[in-house]
Amino acid sequence: MDVVKKQSSGVSDVGAWAMNVISSVGLIMANKQLMSPAGYAFVFATTLTGFHFSMTALIGLVSNATGHSTRKKVPLWELLWFSVVANTSITGMNLSLMLNSVGFYQISKLSMIPVVCVMEWILHGKHYSDKVKIAVVVVVVGVGVCTVTDVKVNAQGFICACVAILSTSLQQISIGSLQKKYSIGSFELLSQTAPIQALSLLLFGPFVDYYLTGKLLASYKFSSSALFFILLSCSLAVFCNISQYLCIGRFSATSFQVLGHMKTVCVLILGWLLFDSELTLKNILGMAIAILGMVVYSWAVEADNKLKPRLQHCPKILLKKTLNC
Repeated sequence: MDVVKKQSSGVSDVGAWAMNVISSVGLIMANKQLMSPAGYAFVFATTLTGFHFSMTALIGLVSNATGHSTRKKVPLWELLWFSVVANTSITGMNLSLMLNSVGFYQISKLSMIPVVCVMEWILHGKHYSDKVKIAVVVVVVGVGVCTVTDVKVNAQGFICACVAILSTSLQQISIGSLQKKYSIGSFELLSQTAPIQALSLLLFGPFVDYYLTGKLLASYKFSSSALFFILLSCSLAVFCNISQYLCIGRFSATSFQVLGHMKTVCVLILGWLLFDSELTLKNILGMAIAILGMVVYSWAVEADNKLKPRLQHCPKILLKKTLNC
C-alpha cells in the first residue's frame, strides 16, 4: 500500500511539474507574439497580468459556486499582505527589465536561488547539504553561461532589481508556508488571492505601464487576432498559476527556482526553432551544464530525503559517531 501511494505521489509530482513547464513556456511564446513589435505590440505587461489574475479569479469563483472546490478560511490581512508582496514582485520585475540590460536582468533572476535558500534558512531554519549546494552552483553557472550577455546597471535599476528579487523570493516561500499553516490546497489559496491581485493590478497596472512605455492602454487598437492571443495568454496563465502553487506546495521554493530553469532552456530552444533566435555554442554549453546541475540537484534532494528517516531513528550519541545505524 505504501509503495502504491509513493508511486501515485511521484506521478502527481511529475504531472504538476510538467504542467508548470508546458504552461510557462507556452505563456512565454504567446506573450512574445502578443507583445513584440513584429507581433501585435501589446506592450502593457502589468495590465496583461491583471487580465491573467482576473480569469484565474473567475475560474476560482465558478469552481467554488459549483462545489468543485471548497473555500477554507485564511485571515484577510494575510491575503492582503501576500497580494502586496506578489504585486510588488510583478512590478519590480517589469521595472528591472526596463531600467537594466538584459544581462543584468538575467543575473538578478539567477540570484533568486541563493536568496531563497538564505530566506528559507532565516525564516524556517532550513539547512542544505553540500551536495545540494554544489548542484545549485552548477545550475546557476550553466544558466548564466547560456543567458547572460551584456551587463549594464544603474542605481535605479539596481534598487528595482533588489526589490524584485526579495519580493519574488518571499512570495514563493509564502505560498508553501500558507498552504501548510492553514492546510489549504494550492487552488483554494490561489482562488482567494487572485481576486485581490486582479483588482489591484487592473487599477494601477495602466499607470505602471504608461510609466514603463509612455503609451496609454486606451490608445491601443484591439484586433480580433490580438484579442485571441490575449485570451490564449490568460488561459495559459491560469494553468501556470495553478501549477506554480502546486509545485511549491509539493516541493519547496528552492526546488521550484532550480528546476524552473528548465523553462529557460526550453524557451531558448523554442526561440531558436520558432523565432529564428540565435543559438550559439556558448548557449548549448550553458544548457548542458544547467541540465547536468538539475539532474544532480534532483539526485541530491532525493538522497537527503532518504537520509532523514535514518537520522530520526539514530540515537543522538550515535549520530555524532556514525550514520550506519
